[in-house]
Amino acid sequence: MSDSQPSVIFVCVHNAGRSQMAAGFMRHLSGGAVEVRSAGSMPADQINPVAVEAMLEVGIDIREEQPKVLTPDAVQASDAVITMGCGDACPYYPGKRYEDWVLEDPAGQGIESVRPIRDEIKGRVEALLADLTA
Repeated sequence: MSDSQPSVIFVCVHNAGRSQMAAGFMRHLSGGAVEVRSAGSMPADQINPVAVEAMLEVGIDIREEQPKVLTPDAVQASDAVITMGCGDACPYYPGKRYEDWVLEDPAGQGIESVRPIRDEIKGRVEALLADLTA
């Protein structure tokens, strides 16, 4: 591993659904080429079980992940900061690449509603990965 390995952090409020799915896709699709973090401004107690189920359907297991609190250090250590509806709770550092992904929150939704969110996240992660590793 070189120091030039790109790193990304996915941030949402609870770090239980969208950011965990995005991190799962990035880990899987990058094959370790990208350092991946995820966090929440107000982390939940556990990952959304429907998000876990939706990811298992596409062969990605995020059951071992735990929601983590967003720290300034984690943001500073990342090249790209992808936010998903955490608004002003996300710290801003100059020189970082910021993207805000407007995605429906899978919290409280059934699997039929979470699948399209998962699939949209996958497409965005694929585009981000292509960009980060270009």
